[in-house]
Amino acid sequence: MQRLAVFLVLLSVASSGFAQTIESRWQALRAAATPEQLYAFLYALPKGGDLHQHAGGSNRPEWMWDVLTDPARNGGDRFYTRARFQSPDDAIAAKVRFHTVRQFTYDRLTAAARAEYVALTDLTADEKTAWLNAFRLDAAGEGRREFFDAHWPRLGDINRNPAVRFELLVENLKAYAAEGVVYLESQFGVDSCVLPDGTALSQEQALEQLEDRLAQPDVTRLGITVRFQLSVLRFAANAEAEVAESYAWVDAHRDRWVGINMVGIEENGFGYPARFLNTFREMRRRYPKIPLAIHAGEMDGPDRHIRDTLLLGADRIGHGVNLIKDPDTLLLLQQTRRVLVEINLISNQLLEYTPDVSVHPFPEYLRTGIPVCLNTDDRGMWDSNLTDEYYTAVTNFNLSWAELTTLGRNSLAFSFADEATRQKLLADYDRRVATFAARLSAGTVADVLDGLASVRPATYSYALRTWGLSFD
Repeated sequence: MQRLAVFLVLLSVASSGFAQTIESRWQALRAAATPEQLYAFLYALPKGGDLHQHAGGSNRPEWMWDVLTDPARNGGDRFYTRARFQSPDDAIAAKVRFHTVRQFTYDRLTAAARAEYVALTDLTADEKTAWLNAFRLDAAGEGRREFFDAHWPRLGDINRNPAVRFELLVENLKAYAAEGVVYLESQFGVDSCVLPDGTALSQEQALEQLEDRLAQPDVTRLGITVRFQLSVLRFAANAEAEVAESYAWVDAHRDRWVGINMVGIEENGFGYPARFLNTFREMRRRYPKIPLAIHAGEMDGPDRHIRDTLLLGADRIGHGVNLIKDPDTLLLLQQTRRVLVEINLISNQLLEYTPDVSVHPFPEYLRTGIPVCLNTDDRGMWDSNLTDEYYTAVTNFNLSWAELTTLGRNSLAFSFADEATRQKLLADYDRRVATFAARLSAGTVADVLDGLASVRPATYSYALRTWGLSFD
């Protein structure tokens, strides 16, 4: 027994010494690295999961284009977009331009309306570029109004085609796997799926097609665990009924759906959290525990939305930007350390909730005991990835090695996956981080930096326009 105690003390000292070595090596590497090397390092860094991801807003325009114009991937459908107007462009609402529909819808338009829609494959090169950019929040003056009022309406029929919806999910999974993500908890449903001939699928029929796609070798070899949340548009007139329907679906499909979310711009007063208190309490009387990850605190001014969202039973808070303005709730979360805040730095910057990302409250939460992790939110519309979130955090907030790796661990520890899956993911994450750290500590700092030459990150327009980084 005494020998065991001595061994444990020695092991603790050795582990502590190794941790100090890794910390000092990380600080030295970060100080010596070029921006390209630091980005490559963070791209190669083992990551956990993405817990806050809107499936409909996470598809890069290039991915959408490739799927929508390939009959072999879109179920034989054909897509059209409103690109050539019979009236002057400035007389058309911005959200109408590049509204995209499928053949079934196009055939039912009036002749005058059809004259304004063009098959994607018939767009000129300039029109194609404009179409792609219409789904990115990348131009000066764009912000939350462009995002909420224009980007989403432009999607039109795109996500109603089940083949398209599932192919775009796979594109996301492949991109995540390339940057070391092993778990995705997407806000994703199988409702409103319609085949190219206009035949509506039941949710069970659509689910069968989804599972078939996820079972294909190009997905299974990625090694990503995929779970979903159902989301409810908070300000919809029938939102309470949608909550009830979501509970019923998740309860019946707990192997794939693990939680419920409430989404939609909080500035629309019809979606205030207290509206749903009785609804969620009624759901808890009917169903065994179903986790909740609810958007709250994505607002400009002080409010009590986060406090009221906790009253709804939220296990995780999405965004939580203005938690910093609610001292009582901030103190509560600091002390309990039970509720994770899903941080979305790039989203909060581009939607102008924190235009200057360097003053984002993320480090205050991180360093006062509130569990946090980094997420991509609507990565397709930002044209970004999870590495961009890490790079933003590291370059703005001087993250330590322990903080850096805790972010990834939190994204698994606070996931809604079942306990066995969560523990397996955590053990795998610890192993991958330990292996990465061992490589980090081997040789000199120059050796480590030289080794990054073999890492070829996939970067998108956010990294290029923000930091001038591109590895193409």
